Amino acid sequence: MRIGLVCPYTWDVPGGVQQHIGDLAEALMGLGHEVSVLTPCDAETELPPHIVSAGRAVAVPYNGSVARLSFGLRSAGRVRRWIREGGFDVLHVHEPAAPSLSLLACWVADGPIVATFHTSNPRSRAMAASAAMLQTALEKVNGRIAVSEAARRTLVEHLGGDAVLIPNGVSVRRYENAEPLPDWPGRGGSIGFLGRMDEPRKGLPVLLAAFNELGRRRPGLRLLVAGPGNVEEARARVDPALRERVVALGLVSDADKARVYHSVDVFCAPNLGGESFGIVLTEAMSAGSAILASDIPAFRHVLRGGTAGALFGAGDPVALAAAAGSLLDAPGRRAELSAAAREAVRAYDWSAVAADVVRVYEAVLPAGVGGPVRAEAG
Repeated sequence: MRIGLVCPYTWDVPGGVQQHIGDLAEALMGLGHEVSVLTPCDAETELPPHIVSAGRAVAVPYNGSVARLSFGLRSAGRVRRWIREGGFDVLHVHEPAAPSLSLLACWVADGPIVATFHTSNPRSRAMAASAAMLQTALEKVNGRIAVSEAARRTLVEHLGGDAVLIPNGVSVRRYENAEPLPDWPGRGGSIGFLGRMDEPRKGLPVLLAAFNELGRRRPGLRLLVAGPGNVEEARARVDPALRERVVALGLVSDADKARVYHSVDVFCAPNLGGESFGIVLTEAMSAGSAILASDIPAFRHVLRGGTAGALFGAGDPVALAAAAGSLLDAPGRRAELSAAAREAVRAYDWSAVAADVVRVYEAVLPAGVGGPVRAEAG
């Protein structure tokens, strides 16, 4: 098949949806399909041949975060041109409820369309208020995918209809055998975090508060932080005597991200909510990390109720500190969690997930009798 994937969020800022789409594209090409991805992106960003820029995005508050989206007449024209030139058998849009390229693609396209819903936000006033407008686009969708039960529930409650459940995928091989960073994990113990430092729902302030407690009692303990954001602002939340033990790498490459997971004794995901799945968890599981995560529904599901990673009460730095301390003192327990994580993550490998997505494509193809996906005149 020739498949067109549409990403609503800018490609040059890391995010779970962007990574999902990029990995799905690679997995589909590995299965022999032709793939083109349309995404917002700054002009100076270098892109592989199968990624097509729809122009610069603008920052918009969305789903408890700030998303960089692309909308308007110029964007619609670029979407229409890409569809006309693509000759796609199937159009696969992601997050069509977001005011960006995926929604525009649904409006301008005719033919077999599949939509994947990533968002988990049961209190989304924006989605509820725009439901009537969204229906004009979603009525064109022939097949719906939700990456988690939480995402499926958000879709059902706000927009109606249902979706087949296909989880986010992960390239297990990319993470399972990486080497640690130099001088890590170290003898005094180490905890890791990976995510946007300045996004409240990622929960870094909770981890920093817990590190204040742990660091005072554990002289050699270090915290390794990777991801975009203001490093000094993050360090300011830590006791001055402990700040030099907070090592912030900033935005890291995919290769170094894999090394981060292998560089710590405990990998912590202190997210507060708004997560429909948890790609960072499946990456860490692929690396065999001993995981400590907040007990939010999406994380509890991926970690099999706590058997593939330890859980603590979301937003509670005291509980985080206690749980992290217990793991740091129990290498045998960490080894058990590592083995369980490696076993559980096999269900999320892209080799299995991409095959399930292709089956959805095959199911909607009869809806496209008469030719490939077409762009309406505009």
